[in-house]
Amino acid sequence: MSALLGRKIGMTSIFTDNGEFVPCTVIEAGPCPVVNVRTKEKDGYTAVLVGFQSQEARKVTKPVAGQFAKANVPFTKHLREFRSLAKKSVKIGDVLDVTEFIVGDKVKVTGTSKGRGFQGVVKRHHFGGVGSTPHGQSDRVRAPGSIGGSSFPSRVFKGTRMAGRMGGVQRTVRNLQVLQVLPESNLILVKGSIPGAPNSIVEIEKL
Repeated sequence: MSALLGRKIGMTSIFTDNGEFVPCTVIEAGPCPVVNVRTKEKDGYTAVLVGFQSQEARKVTKPVAGQFAKANVPFTKHLREFRSLAKKSVKIGDVLDVTEFIVGDKVKVTGTSKGRGFQGVVKRHHFGGVGSTPHGQSDRVRAPGSIGGSSFPSRVFKGTRMAGRMGGVQRTVRNLQVLQVLPESNLILVKGSIPGAPNSIVEIEKL
C-alpha cells in the first residue's frame, strides 16, 4: 500500500496514447517525510505519521516541534496519519514521493469539499420550486413548499431536506486512475475530478 499527502493544483485535460481526450486533476504530492510510526504496543494501533509542505520553525508549536526534533526531519505545515502505510516497511526519517505510484494505479482521494455557506433547497437539493409566476406566486418560485403533516404528526420529520449549510465536509472519491506521474515536478495526474478547491490539501491512497 502507498499513500501521500498532496495539494490540489487544478484541473486540465490530456490526450491518451490512443487519442482519447481525458479530463484530469493535477495534484502536487509529496515529498512527505515520515515523522513517526505508531505501534500496537505503544499506541494501541498501527499507523504512519507523515508531513507535507515545509514550514518555518517559528510557526510550529513546541509540542509539535518536539516530534520533528525527535525524528530529525524538517518542519512541515501539515501532518496526517495513514494506517495503510503500516503494512509497508517504513521507518522514521524516510521520505515518500510520487514514485510510490505508477501509471494505471487505482487510487482513492480524500479532501474537503468546497464550502457553499447557507443555501436554499433549489441549490442544495435540486428542488424545482413551488410554482411559477403565471399562477400568482410571485415570491414562491424557489420556496421548499410544505414540510410537515397537519394535526398528525404535527412536526417535521428528521432528515427532511431543507435549506442549510452546504459543502465544507470531508469527501472521498474511489477508483480514480493514475494517468501520469511526473517525479521531477512531484505531480500526479488522476482521471476525473476530486473534492476541494485549488490549493486544498488532499490524501491519496493506492487501492
